[in-house]
Amino acid sequence: MKTPPLAALLLVAVATSTAAGQDSRSRLPLLKPGVEGVDAIRLHASGVDVRWSSPLGRQLTELAILTAAREHDQPYEWSLHEMEALAVGLDPTIIDVVRHRRPATGLPQKAAVVIDAGREIVAKHTLSSGTYARALEALGKTDLVDVVSLMANYAATATRLTAFNQQMPPGWKQTLPLPFTPPDDIHPDSRSRLPYLKAAAGANPGPLYSRGLAPEGTGPGQINRHGSGGKMLEAGVGRRTMALAVLVTSHAHPQPYHWAQSDAAARKEGVEPALIDVVQHDTPLTGLEEKDAAVVQLGRELFGNHTVTSATYQRALKAFGERNLVDLVDLMARAVSDLTLLTAFDQR
Repeated sequence: MKTPPLAALLLVAVATSTAAGQDSRSRLPLLKPGVEGVDAIRLHASGVDVRWSSPLGRQLTELAILTAAREHDQPYEWSLHEMEALAVGLDPTIIDVVRHRRPATGLPQKAAVVIDAGREIVAKHTLSSGTYARALEALGKTDLVDVVSLMANYAATATRLTAFNQQMPPGWKQTLPLPFTPPDDIHPDSRSRLPYLKAAAGANPGPLYSRGLAPEGTGPGQINRHGSGGKMLEAGVGRRTMALAVLVTSHAHPQPYHWAQSDAAARKEGVEPALIDVVQHDTPLTGLEEKDAAVVQLGRELFGNHTVTSATYQRALKAFGERNLVDLVDLMARAVSDLTLLTAFDQR
């Protein structure tokens, strides 16, 4: 996917945002001076555990998760949440609309707008003024922020699952019509590229896959066990490589505000202008340092194809080692979450 120049993106953002606040420079009014971007957007959320406690109900929140999973072509995330959606009573015909990317025409208003908004944000990297207005009318501001935040969380989870090729637990059928055949490079116990690690005694599976939804040894909880966190990542790969990873992620999800921040941060941390041009213009990786090339190629496949080849994964694994690679992907995933919110609310 070729990304338009930043100037073109800025023009599109200005042209399509009809409800942006003058003070916040987004579609949402400023609530707290000195706070901007993702932090300002999140101030508009309800503060409840959206998946379990949203006033919209479990059917719509599971639909939001399914939409995010489908648009990221993520089979594991889809499979677990299809089961959950059916359990809470979501109409199977609505699930099939999402599964097969059929038009949402004729569906209940709230369901249709959740699907349409998710598709635009993920697939088009924008949310049109018309769809935003429909969503705001159907859901209200707080519930809309909550729903997009939920999609953002599961977009980040999809990034982690795809990078490490998480496949179905044993005996589970894959039910997404994927545009690719996932590489077959998984461990039989974890069903991913990472070997099984037993959870520490009393470990919490985390809010996204709590209450025993993910079978032990699989899913994001298993992936997280292999990482060590941001401080260890900085010590292991350095701030320059971290900034490059975020820049690659930003380029794949064109959003002017995030790109401007990521570009400035990359330059500050020593990413060379020539390398930034390679990222921005999708030019060949010939002549790059191996670690730089590994990060860029990983991001191009992960976000452009929604799958990562065995060769590209092994290249990144050799360049960074397992622990640092897990944490580097986590950094990219968190950037995806931020980009989802910034895109939906047209942050400028």
